[in-house]
Parts: sequence; structure tokens; C-alpha cells
Amino acid sequence: MDPVSIIGTILAVVVIIVGTILKGSTVSALWNPAAFVIVFVGTLAALLVQNQGSVLRHALKMLAMIYRPPRHHPGELIDRIIGWSEISRRQGLLGLESQIELETDPFTAKGLQLLVDGGEPEAIRSALEVDLDTREAIDLAGAKVYENAGIYSPTLGIIGAVMGLMAVMQNLADPSKLGHGIAAAFVATIYGVALANMFMLPMAARLKGLIGRQTQMREILIEGVISIAQGDNPRQIEARLQGYLS
Repeated sequence: MDPVSIIGTILAVVVIIVGTILKGSTVSALWNPAAFVIVFVGTLAALLVQNQGSVLRHALKMLAMIYRPPRHHPGELIDRIIGWSEISRRQGLLGLESQIELETDPFTAKGLQLLVDGGEPEAIRSALEVDLDTREAIDLAGAKVYENAGIYSPTLGIIGAVMGLMAVMQNLADPSKLGHGIAAAFVATIYGVALANMFMLPMAARLKGLIGRQTQMREILIEGVISIAQGDNPRQIEARLQGYLS
């Protein structure tokens, strides 16, 4: 688990609640069923119109990455690649066959399998880069769902506020209802702006960062596998891949 993301999420909720109290209002004033439906359900409706079901399902799965991000350790990966290079120089490419079973990452296992099968370096690069580009595009589409939610929700908050003010205007003859009605109208704006700027947009940015790091790891793997296929010296491979760490 990533404690920083968990703390950030909790702090976002606490800020809204504490800020409301410090401003002299009550926590109960933050709850408005109509505003909730307009902003949250409205944002979901917009996402359903925009995206295919497979994209939305993938976006939901990616949510776990924020609180349990995948491990990204380029230095460790480079060390493993150097180890594979040394094995291939001693035992040949077939010596790497035992390493395939140890890999839990399908992309890494595929790279090693292509090596063991004796593919040409450029053919290996082409096959792995297709996988890399496809996976990156799918993941970015999932992250875009949260970014779009952050775009739609403030607008829906404004719509909710306007609708609330319309209801207030219908009760101008009763001044006792004006204050409560206006406060309830602006709850929708709070929902929309808070949902976008405290949750959706930060989540999208975090996911894009994680996708970028994952892409870097796969690029390192591709360069390492190609170098082994070309028969490069382990020290040469290490010197080349160290550039990714800078």
C-alpha cells in the first residue's frame, strides 16, 4: 500500500469537513441528495456516453494502482538483464529458458521467450514495441477517464447550483426559505469542484505518472533484450542501460 496516497485521500475529505465547520456551517449542510445525483450520477452518465464499457472497466481496475502502485526499480531490472547476458554468454540463449518460468510479468516473459527462440534483433524489437505501444494506449485511455471526470464534474456542479437557485426563486414570497435554499444550491458546486480538484484530476495525473514509469521499465527491457540478442558484452549493456537511471 502507498501511505502517501491514502493520507492524501483522507486529508482531502477532512479538509472539506473541517473547512465547513470553521466557516460556521455544519457537516449536515454538506449533504444534499439532489446535488449528489446531479454531480455524481451526472458525471457517471457523461463517462458512459463517452467511453466504451471495456475502457471504463479497465479504468476501475487501474484505481487500485493509486493505492497499491506496481514496483518500479530500474536498477534492479538492469541488474537482472546483466545476469541474463552473462548466462547467455556462458550457456547460449537456450540457457535463458529456465529464467522464463521465474517471471511473473508477461511482457518480460515474452521478451525472454523471443530471445530463446533465436529471433532476429529487429524482429524482437518490433514485436515488443507493438506490445508496449498497445499497453500504453490502453492504460492512458483508462487514466483519461478520471481526467474527463474532472472536467465534467465542475460543470455539472454549476448546473446543480443553477437548478437549486431556480427552486429558490420560486419561493421568494417566503424569506425564511431563502437562506437554506441558497446554501443547498451551492452544495452542488462544492461537490463538482471538490470531486474534480481533490480526487479525479490528481488521480489522473498519478496514473499517468505510473504509466510513464512502467513504459520506461519496458523500454529498458527492450533495449536489454536486443543487446543480448546482438551478443553485446555485459559491460557494454550495463553502460548503455545506465543512461535510463540519469
